Amino acid sequence: MGKRLKCGNFVPTIKDCMRNTYISSAAIKEKGRTSYYKMLESARQGKLIQVRRGVYANPDLLSGSMIDIDAVVPDGILCLWSAWSIHLLTTSMPQAFHIAIKRDRKITLPSFPKVEIHHYTEPILNIGVSKMKIEGFNIRIYDVEQCVCDAVKFRNKIGMDVCSEIINNYLERPERNLSKLMDYARRLRVGSVLEKYLQIIL
Repeated sequence: MGKRLKCGNFVPTIKDCMRNTYISSAAIKEKGRTSYYKMLESARQGKLIQVRRGVYANPDLLSGSMIDIDAVVPDGILCLWSAWSIHLLTTSMPQAFHIAIKRDRKITLPSFPKVEIHHYTEPILNIGVSKMKIEGFNIRIYDVEQCVCDAVKFRNKIGMDVCSEIINNYLERPERNLSKLMDYARRLRVGSVLEKYLQIIL
């Protein structure tokens, strides 16, 4: 379910896209002009949604709790509220898909689903990136330790209650890795702030 089909031995049809796949206009063009025009008409009627230039999807596919992040924002990394929720660090539910990309990169976002872009500098962008398979999609997501550091970094924006919740939930985990956490914190320039938190809590 939810696979993004690419050109190859199998060229997906509009019916495939109408069921449960992402599809590219290039792949449809291989089926001929008629198929291509049918796809454009489906998009005009709202039966398909353009998630980015040349990529379309069934609206039902975009209404789930997870989407193909790479199809919507190539090389995007799930972060902040989305990552905190997946890692069970907070009970707050994200109202959008929060995705990190390199600073100054230009992205055209679809009208649906709701996506919030967060720009990270290149040295910081790839710290703590891991991969997870969620609802059939291969997702790039920040690991738990990086997520905690982000909570500290953005504590004034998200509120101290949420920040404390995330830290406390992390510290309750038997698999917590404080040395890894502090290594990330120093690299992300929140080491001194996080140390103060830990001194109070631990």
